[in-house]
Amino acid sequence: MDELKRITSSNLLEADLCYKIQGAIYNVANKYGSGLKEQIYQKALAEEFEKQGIIFEQQKRINIYSLDSGKSLGVYVPDFVINNKVILEIKASTFTTRQDINQQRSYLKASIYEIGYLVNFNSRQLDIRRSIFTNDKKSFISLIQNS
Repeated sequence: MDELKRITSSNLLEADLCYKIQGAIYNVANKYGSGLKEQIYQKALAEEFEKQGIIFEQQKRINIYSLDSGKSLGVYVPDFVINNKVILEIKASTFTTRQDINQQRSYLKASIYEIGYLVNFNSRQLDIRRSIFTNDKKSFISLIQNS
């Protein structure tokens, strides 16, 4: 019988970076609470990232690729791209919808990014959803690397 692989910080994808991102999110949530507009949380989070020395870009246009041909189908503009490795989308609504979750996962599936965060500051309690879709599961990656 195969042993289950134990998840540790040494084999967790971008563990240190994700730990810092989550810390920044919690800091903003603790300072500002719920009830503000999405734009306010975005500015507060950018300020927190700067304070912690986390490299980020706001409103960066990222390519979305055809899963079959590897051709660019269009662009997606997440709230943040962090350290050119993680996409982060902010919400400020009463609850996180299945559509929000599916949309974020679809963007991961059809982009070169492997980690995504969906954060809702205005749900009953802070809602942080981390999704992973590794590039080794994306057949189009080899197509765009060869073109």
